[in-house]
Amino acid sequence: MATNGTSIPGVQVCSLKVDTPQLIPPGNTYRVVRFPFGAAEPTDRFQMHQAVQPDGYVVADWATDDRSGLIWPSKEGWGHLYAMIQWEAASATGGYTELRDQYVRDPLGLTPTPNDTTATEHRTPTPGGQFYAKSHGIFVDPGTPLALRVTHNDANPRQLTLAEFKLVIHHAA
Repeated sequence: MATNGTSIPGVQVCSLKVDTPQLIPPGNTYRVVRFPFGAAEPTDRFQMHQAVQPDGYVVADWATDDRSGLIWPSKEGWGHLYAMIQWEAASATGGYTELRDQYVRDPLGLTPTPNDTTATEHRTPTPGGQFYAKSHGIFVDPGTPLALRVTHNDANPRQLTLAEFKLVIHHAA
């Protein structure tokens, strides 16, 4: 077994990270968190997060295309989703009173059953930093992409300053 967790028999992993701030507009519409391709990722050995998507679509700019937020499971199985989300602090003159996040199957309507959300959480800000981690188990399928989405209720756009999104697929050996 490798110490980086990518060679565990029966397990496939995709681990994404972004530290380029993303400006999230206010409102009730959830926004897909976007992730860069290539060397910026901790691991994508099973090619679940590629600029050339399984349906042939090519993402030209990860920072502007919601498809850069998709993980396409490499196989069918039981999946564990993990996320870590960090928001900029609310301003002293107002700001958000609620931060929201969720996992979603097919957030862009690419399959017959889009926008199947799960593990939706609404949180009130804490006095310190706004740093959250979450996990959730679901069945995954290669034909249905997954994403992490966020929103907030501030009157102004707010920065998502750091995010990680991970999928671990377990299957019988």
